[in-house]
Order: sequence, then C-alpha cells, then structure tokens
Amino acid sequence: MKWIIAFLIFSLLVLFHEFGHFLVAKMNGVVVEEFSLGFGPRLLSTVRGGTRYSLKLLLFGGSCQMKGMYDDYDDEEDRPREAEEGSFESASIGRRAAIIFAGPFFNFILAFVCSIIILSVVGYDPSEVIAVGEGSPAAEAGLASGDIVTEFMGEHISIGRDLSSWFVLHDLREGQEVSMTFTRNGEKQKIRFVPAVNVRYMLGMTYNMDDETAIIQSVSEGSPLYDAGVRSGDVIRSINDTEITTSRSMNEYFTANPMDGSEVRLVCERDGAVFTATPVPYESRTVDLGFSYNLGRVNTTPLGVLKYSFIEMRYWIVTTVKSLGQLFTGRFTVNDLSGPVGVVDIVGETYEEVKSEGALMTWMNMLNMIVLLSANLGVMNLLPIPAVDGGRLLFLAIEAIRRKPMNKKIEGTIQMVTVALLLFLMFYVMYHDLTKLFAH
Repeated sequence: MKWIIAFLIFSLLVLFHEFGHFLVAKMNGVVVEEFSLGFGPRLLSTVRGGTRYSLKLLLFGGSCQMKGMYDDYDDEEDRPREAEEGSFESASIGRRAAIIFAGPFFNFILAFVCSIIILSVVGYDPSEVIAVGEGSPAAEAGLASGDIVTEFMGEHISIGRDLSSWFVLHDLREGQEVSMTFTRNGEKQKIRFVPAVNVRYMLGMTYNMDDETAIIQSVSEGSPLYDAGVRSGDVIRSINDTEITTSRSMNEYFTANPMDGSEVRLVCERDGAVFTATPVPYESRTVDLGFSYNLGRVNTTPLGVLKYSFIEMRYWIVTTVKSLGQLFTGRFTVNDLSGPVGVVDIVGETYEEVKSEGALMTWMNMLNMIVLLSANLGVMNLLPIPAVDGGRLLFLAIEAIRRKPMNKKIEGTIQMVTVALLLFLMFYVMYHDLTKLFAH
C-alpha cells in the first residue's frame, strides 16, 4: 500500500507541473502535441482536441510536448524567417517565458492549496517562547515565556519551524552572541545575549531505559567505550563497584553520579563471560540557548489560514533554497540528496509510521509530504541549469538581451551535455538511495 501511495503522490506532482505548462501553452495559442505521464514506449494513448494524452512505460516523470519546441537547425540561416503558426517559437519571448515558468509555479500553487487544507484542520506553529531557563542569559536579557519571536540572528521568523531550520542550517558557536527580536503584548523588543555552555562527559553509548538488563544498544566507533573494548549487546553489571541490575538503575546511577572526566570502572558481561573496562569519558561542550520554543499547532481564523498557508509554502521554498546553498559550503553533500527511489521510500516510511494514528493524521501527513515535495520540485526546476525549466528561462533571457534566438545547434549541445551530467548524478543518487533502502 505504501508504494501505491508514494507513486500516486509522485504522479500528482509531475502531472500538476506539466499541467501548468499545458494550460498556459493553450492560453497562449501554442499547440500541445502530446501531454504524457512517464517516458518511453506508450502504454495507453488517446487524442483529444489536437493533443495526444499518453501513459508511458517509465512512470517517473512526464512531459508536455509543444509544437516546434525542439526543432533544431544547423545554423541560424537555416531557421525559417517566420515560425510556424501555433508553434512554441511563434510565441513572443514573454509568452514563452510564461509557459516555461508555469510548471514550477503550479508546483507552488499545489503546495499552497495543500497547506490551506492542512492548516484548516491542524493549524499553524506560532514561534512562541514556551519556557526560559531561570537565571539563564536569555532570561537576564529580558526574554520571557509567551514572547513571540519575529527575528533570530538577522533572519525573519514567522513560525516555530523557522527557528528549527536555523539550527539545522547553522551552528551556534560557543561564545557567539545571539541577537533576536520578539513581540510582547504587541510591543517589539530586541535583545542580545551570549548563551551559557553545557559541559558533559560522555562514554559514547546508547541504551534503552525500559530494558530489564543494563544492555548497551550501540557504541560509537572511536568513542572511549569502544576503545576500551565494549561493544553493543554487552551487559553492564557494575559501575565503579556499584551493582547495576537494569538500564533504569544505570541511568539513575549516572544521574546521581555525573561523570567528571575521571576514569570509569565498568564490569561487563558478553556471552556469559565477565570482563572489566576502564574508559575515560570525553568532554562534550554544547551551547545552551536558555529557552525553548513552540513546535505544536494551534488553530487560527480563515484569514489566518490563508496567511499562514502562504508562509508554509514560503517556508519549504526557502528551506529548499538554503539547503541547496549548503551543498556549496560542505555542510551537506551529494549523499544527502534523494532521487525518485529515495523520495518514494520516504513517503512510504512516513505512511507506515502514521497510519496507526488514524485516517485524519495519515491524510495530513501525506498532504504535508506533497507540500514539501512540490515546493522542492518547483525550486529544482527553476535552477538556471540547461535541461530544466530554469535553464530554458536562462536561454530566453539571453535571447531577449541579444534580440535574436540562440543557435539551436549550440543550445542543443549544451542541453545534451547537461542532461548527461544530470543522468550521471541521478544514477549516483539512485544507487545511494538503493543502498540505504536495502540497508534498512
């Protein structure tokens, strides 16, 4: 079932994108020769109003084939003086740009419409401060519970997830000053403070407090515990000569006796054999922001639904753009990208995780996936890369500046080279997605 839902969502995104091209082409008198879902040989096909509608073998993707769009000439002298009536080339530069832009724009429309449905049901997430640490630098600077954050580190904040995204895309360094703006009772206030630093000592392991034995679930490679010879699956019997019987008693021990960097003496058991390990914990320093903020949803008025639906759509567009920018800074890598296989897997996994919460929450989560993916598809198609819509808009901009069309042979060569590079990237991402899929 999850694969069917993932396929339907992906198909909807592609069809709505291509429908944008189709509709605006028709509005501007351009003949659409074929409108299809998928690539390759046709499985089903019918002709209506001069347009062939097709379902093709390779179902990922689709196309809106317009008359004369891909005609190519060896040189500009071979180009007919007047483009054939009804062809893409016969339209003005502005009309052609509108047709090309319509695809990504319709993805944004789809994201907006789905956001309206989501916010009408579950509401939006206000960027409200819900707790401030007593005596923290944030509290001393004047921040209080109930304040609405409107700006953080120079970036506009509209919803709670704007703050979350900031921390995903940035690192708050030790000693770095925080600047933020908030409103309280309609009054805007600005504050600055340097957050405190939490110092903890870690061994590099995880465990489940509900386990009946103090069993170690995982040990980070290269951690003090790993170097001391302890592995996942080992059971801890004592810590510094204190008997440990369950995972909960182990947690209680560490709560009552926080590590300070001194050697820890562990007695462990593996396959019935008992051994002793003496790891020295490492120091972990983390910036303590000093306050927590809301990520829950609250209802709003009908006008608020429209307002925050636009903000929701903008959030995903801006997040996509910023995430792409992080590819160039090295924070994210190509391995963090997902292709069709990865997207289908993510949609399917999301469905499996939420279906037990009932039909309403399942639909809301699926609609949220549509918003996220549709905004992503719109942004990716607007990148100024030949072979996607943004590349075509770039060529039209060049044509407008030169006041004559580009040589189709040169344009075609650029498109072909770019397609080859994109195919290489796509196969690499697909291989990486399949590796992760079968590793589950």
